[in-house]
Amino acid sequence: MSRETASWTARHALSSGVTPHAQAPRPSPPQVARQPIWSPEGVLHGYELLYRTADGTPAGVDSWDENRQEDATEAVLSRIASMELGTALAFVNVTRGYLVDTRALPPHRGQLVLEVLETVPADDDSLAGLTRLRDAGYRLALDDFTASAAQLAMLPWADYVKIDCRDLLQHGSALVELARSGGAQVVAERVSDRALVDHCVAWGFDLLQGDVLGPAATLRA
Repeated sequence: MSRETASWTARHALSSGVTPHAQAPRPSPPQVARQPIWSPEGVLHGYELLYRTADGTPAGVDSWDENRQEDATEAVLSRIASMELGTALAFVNVTRGYLVDTRALPPHRGQLVLEVLETVPADDDSLAGLTRLRDAGYRLALDDFTASAAQLAMLPWADYVKIDCRDLLQHGSALVELARSGGAQVVAERVSDRALVDHCVAWGFDLLQGDVLGPAATLRA
């Protein structure tokens, strides 16, 4: 670079308010939201922890590839130690990588519930991972249960089975009975109004989660 060019670069930087060699500001870290999970009697049981963008809005993680989803899970798990959960459990979505031990889990075994996404296959490695995780003290949940072949294969390992209320319109209350057949507690998700609360209690759900009972609130770092 010539002296003239170097001089012009320095003057331009000063006039624009940018110092030479200034680094771009680091992006804000992602946020985490939590949504309460209640017993029908109104006792707090836990929170589902959800990945959020830096500005606190949903990130559309469901549409990401598995590696990016696992990065999102890692970001959520890294925040648990700093949260004030009391005796409430922390429910966190996990992909196959957390079952087959390619991704590390934090040592919060007594308080962490791993929600196995409905896209995880029930292959031999995944099922062996469920056994390993339960033996290590982690609780397990099946997310968005619709009685797929993979979910039925995983049902014996489940401590919780979560059912989206919208799926009950298609499958009916028999889905609830099938979900509890392995001894798991059954959680109603997306409970959106008081009428659904009453229906879910009548259908025998053990736990309830939805905006009418408490929307997901972003926790600022």
